[in-house]
Amino acid sequence: MGLVPRRLRRINIFVCMSESEYIHKSHNVSVLLYHFVCPAKYRRVVFSKAVDQTLKEVCLEIEKRYDVHFLEIGTDKDHVHFLVQSVPRMSPTSLITTLKSITAKEIFRKHPEVKTKLWGGEFWTDGFFVNTVSKFGDETSITKYVRDQGLQKEYTVLHSSKQLALF
Repeated sequence: MGLVPRRLRRINIFVCMSESEYIHKSHNVSVLLYHFVCPAKYRRVVFSKAVDQTLKEVCLEIEKRYDVHFLEIGTDKDHVHFLVQSVPRMSPTSLITTLKSITAKEIFRKHPEVKTKLWGGEFWTDGFFVNTVSKFGDETSITKYVRDQGLQKEYTVLHSSKQLALF
């Protein structure tokens, strides 16, 4: 760990939980789960299979660079649901700001056709919905809620993390 920058260090000890995990850092142990809903600008239908794949890939790259873990990512044509685990160092606002900024730049770069559907150079609306999720019972119901959003034919699960039990 000597030459690795502090923000890139990960010291995780996994304890058996449903999908989330306790994150052990040098001065804290946490299990912070957030359910975010982010609509596309003007509620335009901009999510296709190609855009969904790019969104998933970018989110998994964000996971490597920041102390976040995506438990589930799902689209519903004009908005995205994220079930995210984070550390206490990042506020929900800074987390979603980073997430929206990086994903928008990459989607516009890889899919210029999306920019024609949106004007003003923005991919996401300024606002978002966030809800904290409890490890003690609500995580499963929120995951079910995220999956049951919208019409069954339109909602696509892009990523779902299944944590392996160690014991």
